[in-house]
Amino acid sequence: MNEKKIMSLLGLAFRAGKVVSGEFAVKEAIRGNTAKLVIVAGDASDNTRKLFHDKGSFYHVPIVDVGDKQMLGKALGKQERAVAAVLDEGFAAKILEMTDKKQEVR
Repeated sequence: MNEKKIMSLLGLAFRAGKVVSGEFAVKEAIRGNTAKLVIVAGDASDNTRKLFHDKGSFYHVPIVDVGDKQMLGKALGKQERAVAAVLDEGFAAKILEMTDKKQEVR
């Protein structure tokens, strides 16, 4: 898995308006069935990781752990971020492909 390429693609998706970040916005995207993929920083707290892995499982949204909070924030041009949701199927599928996950984007 090449984290730099994933973060680059995530930044492109963000500039295209296809990414939301922050716990509240990501939870709303998951509940509203607009999130196609959730990215959780590898150094996010255990509670945050459990929360989003559980929500992703319940709502059938793929979840990947990539990078750290600083890397995720930098990719989005913001301060540290623990979670981000990709709202576009194409971007989500490409990121999943890069992480070697065998999940399908819904």
